[in-house]
Amino acid sequence: MNQRIKSYVDEHYELMLTTLRELCQIPAPSHHEDARAAYCKQWLESIGATNVAIDEAKNVLFGINCEQSDNITVIAAHTDVVFPDTTPLPMREDDEKIYCPGVSDDTANLIVLMTLAKFFVENTIKPRDGILFVCDTCEEGLGNLKGVRQIFKDYAGRVRQFVSLDGGYNCIRNHCVGSHRYKIEVTTEGGHSYSKFGNKNAIAVLADIVSAIYAIEVPQKEGTHTTYNVGTISGGTSVNTIAQNAQMLCEYRSDDIECLAVMKEKFAAIFEDADTQDAKVTVTLVGERPCADINKQKVDDLVDRVMPVFEEVLGTKLPCLSSSTDCNIPLSLGIPAFCVGTCIEHGAHTREEWVDKASMRVGLEIAIKMALKLTEETI
Repeated sequence: MNQRIKSYVDEHYELMLTTLRELCQIPAPSHHEDARAAYCKQWLESIGATNVAIDEAKNVLFGINCEQSDNITVIAAHTDVVFPDTTPLPMREDDEKIYCPGVSDDTANLIVLMTLAKFFVENTIKPRDGILFVCDTCEEGLGNLKGVRQIFKDYAGRVRQFVSLDGGYNCIRNHCVGSHRYKIEVTTEGGHSYSKFGNKNAIAVLADIVSAIYAIEVPQKEGTHTTYNVGTISGGTSVNTIAQNAQMLCEYRSDDIECLAVMKEKFAAIFEDADTQDAKVTVTLVGERPCADINKQKVDDLVDRVMPVFEEVLGTKLPCLSSSTDCNIPLSLGIPAFCVGTCIEHGAHTREEWVDKASMRVGLEIAIKMALKLTEETI
């Protein structure tokens, strides 16, 4: 089996790089993945995949033996990137690396996913319980995991296990970080900075809210990690105008459901205190990623099944960490899931992002062996 897989990896290495060069330049902000979805669907159909579909969340779906199964294995990689560009993303490469915003998060993993699907097609592998390959949407930022939410709506009660291909193959993310994200808008009467001096200033009110957030003492529960952040802030009219309006985006995160609830209470109290007769505070929940709600042993059992793959291919076990990924949704629903990458990468969420080209050989070998083990298939 090993030689057959290695031969496939060698034969498809250049195809992966060619596909990566094409796909990573296609802009795909969350909620605007249409062009990438069309590309992925056409690519899968070109290699012989049948009944490839795009659902209402713009996920690209290719299932094998999923029609009647209630024990489906889902393997997914996301099509969106964190960058807002709507024009082709700038790419360059040297002998070792390809540089492009979003190239590793998550385009390289997306290429590995599609090449994995091709392996199943070419080798006529039809798992008894079904496998669903998903190029999913809206994993980044305010995408709010829309793509994976749609999968678990459409396949409710039918998914046995879920794997997300995301990031590098230096760790396994088997515990999820939940978060609540808010848009806060402050509105005041405002006025001229001289003649109406003393009127409430929306920017000043917002600044007080920020100060109160940064005075919060996060829950100190052993084995957990909780954070908060104000990410953007804007508002005002001019240097000589008392600001009538100011906005910000903020969030808190935790890998513990109880700590997340504590932070919700603290933020709510701050927003309520700031909302007065002469300063209206409008709070809009713009993102909600749930924490895990599952027996940890189920997740450990799933990871234990695939850990031998990493030991075989990489020569070592991988550490397990917490993170915020597409796995938040299945883990919150009690479905075993984990996230792992299929490349060596650096600079995710920066314009200097790169992927090591040769590492994708290793990543594809990992993905194939992992998928065969998860579906209990041999070749």
